[in-house]
Parts: sequence; C-alpha cells; structure tokens
Amino acid sequence: MIIIKMQGGLGNQLFLYGLYKELLFLGREVKMDNNAGFIEDPLRDPVLSKLGISYDLAEDKEIRKMRDSYMDPLSRIRRKLTGRKNKDYYEALDGNFDETVLKADDIYLNGYFQSEKYFNDDSVRQELRADICKNKERYMSESDVADLRQEIANANSVSMHIRRGDYLTPVSKETYGGICTDEYYEKAMDLVKEKNPDARFYIFSNDIDWCKEKYKDTDNVSFVSLTGDDSDIKEFFLMSECRHHILANSSFSWWAAFLSAADDNKSLNIVPSKWTNTRQMKDIYASWMTRI
Repeated sequence: MIIIKMQGGLGNQLFLYGLYKELLFLGREVKMDNNAGFIEDPLRDPVLSKLGISYDLAEDKEIRKMRDSYMDPLSRIRRKLTGRKNKDYYEALDGNFDETVLKADDIYLNGYFQSEKYFNDDSVRQELRADICKNKERYMSESDVADLRQEIANANSVSMHIRRGDYLTPVSKETYGGICTDEYYEKAMDLVKEKNPDARFYIFSNDIDWCKEKYKDTDNVSFVSLTGDDSDIKEFFLMSECRHHILANSSFSWWAAFLSAADDNKSLNIVPSKWTNTRQMKDIYASWMTRI
C-alpha cells in the first residue's frame, strides 16, 4: 500500500490528487491520510470534496503501522531503544521530479510533488480535468459569478494572479518573495498585448485592494473580488475560463492554467523564470508555459 499525506491549500492538494490518480493508473493500492497534514496548519482543511472529488482514506491503524506511531507503552519503549521504524518517504529536496515515487510501494509519501511528471499519462490528465470540474457548473451558475463568467467568455481574457497576503510573511517571503515583482507583471502584460492588442486583464488576488490601487490607471483591467465561503473556488474556475494566464509562483494559478491549457493551444501561459528562492523547482514548469 501507498499512503499520501494530504496537505496544503487547494493547488497543493490537487498536485497530491494528481499523483494519487497516476498511482491508481499504475495499478497500486493507494490511500490518503486526510489528517496529519492539517494538524499544524489550522488555516487549511481538505477541500477537494467541494470540487466533487473523492478518494480512498487510510484507516488510523494503517497509518500507525506505516509510520510506526503506535502509542501503547511497549511501542514507545521500543522506539526509545531502537528508533522509529517508519516508512516515510520525503520528496526530493530540490522539489523536482523523483521517479522513485512512482515505483516504490509500502511507503508513506510526504511532500507536495509539484510536477506534471507525476501524472504523465494522457488519460490520467483527462480524468483529472473532468474530476476537478465535476461541480464547476454549480458554482459558475450562481448569481455573483454568472455575469462575470459571460464577460470573460466574450473577451480576449487574461487572468493575472497576484499573490500577496501570506506570501508577505517573513517565512514565506524568504521562499517566494522578490520573484513576481512589478517588473515581472509589466513585462508579462506587454508580452500579452504585443500578441493580443485587444486583451483584457482580469486580476485575481488575496489582496485585491492593493491591486486596485496599483493598477487603477491601467487600461483594460478588471478586478475580481468575490466574498463568501466558496469565493476561492469560484475565482479558481473563473481564472480557468480565461483565454490566457499570467501566473504567480503559486499552485493555485498553476492549476487554473492547467485546466484551460488543453482547450486552446494558442493561449499564453506566462510564468516567472524562477519559482522559489530556496529550491530549483525546474520540473514544476510544463511545455505549455512561457517563462520570463
């Protein structure tokens, strides 16, 4: 059996689900641990069920056996004497594709595994897109997004994702800061306009007020600002329906672009040439992306 530790936000959870689907395709018995990854991350929860996605959950006894986390007195004494005999396997330190992950068995996978190479089979990718969009029409038919969805469909639309908020905290800034700069977005917008003079930019952000001030004098720009419990999912689907994409170094915009990249081989999907400051992450990039 393979157990995957579910963790992170929507985009990271989708990467883990993509790996899950590929392992099933390869004939493995694979389940998810839906608890451990959120114990120390109280701001996040498993959210893929909101998309209509389901997966097999590992039982507590299966997780304890795999991680040698039995809490009985004898097990505690044994671990003190001989050490923990767990089967944890962590993703590569550089964040790149590790083929061992697809070949190993009897293992507990801990990481984010952010690469399309972990779901390389075409049929798996098609299933992923279908799974993610199971509940899409329900969200997109709601009154707060229906008109905007139609507007995006009628325009030569460009989603522009600006990640601030949590990316400005000291720990996150060390990893993600200084990459998607003002210069990056300016250069990306110029590249889009060079090829699409009629482009209209739809800005999505976790700090939309800052964006409104920053781009208040910019032509052909709209600001997407939804509220409510499911606003992030609605914005995710709206992003995916844009024709072109300017991504942040964020798995959220990665997946929004992934959903639409297969529908239009003329689309521009612009990404920063560096994803993080601390890891190489070359395999997070896909053939349908343009790095600047």
